[in-house]
Amino acid sequence: QVQIMESGGGLVQPGGSLTLSCAASGSIFNIRVVGWYRQVPGTERELVAVMSTNNGGTTYADSVKGRFTISTDNVKNTVYLRMNGLQPQDTAVYYCFFTPQNSRASWGQGMQVTVSL
Repeated sequence: QVQIMESGGGLVQPGGSLTLSCAASGSIFNIRVVGWYRQVPGTERELVAVMSTNNGGTTYADSVKGRFTISTDNVKNTVYLRMNGLQPQDTAVYYCFFTPQNSRASWGQGMQVTVSL
């Protein structure tokens, strides 16, 4: 069984910053891809950022390029999302995921990020 511990969501003013983190533990090995999605109620889940743990390659949604940074601590099985220059349109529930080699992804429960005055 896989446990995922999340932290870092909350309320921030426009222009502010937050760092989200997810730590995976339990029966999860050889993680190959980690990343973040977000979802606004009534809309489809949107890919925010993804990273290959093999070579560090990253992909970002156009809407967050230059503002968000994904990083990992492979020893701790932890993925981070540093979000700078937050705007109201970044308000969403953010989900992390970990994809092991030859296995299905494990997902966090989701963290609310609200950008508002």
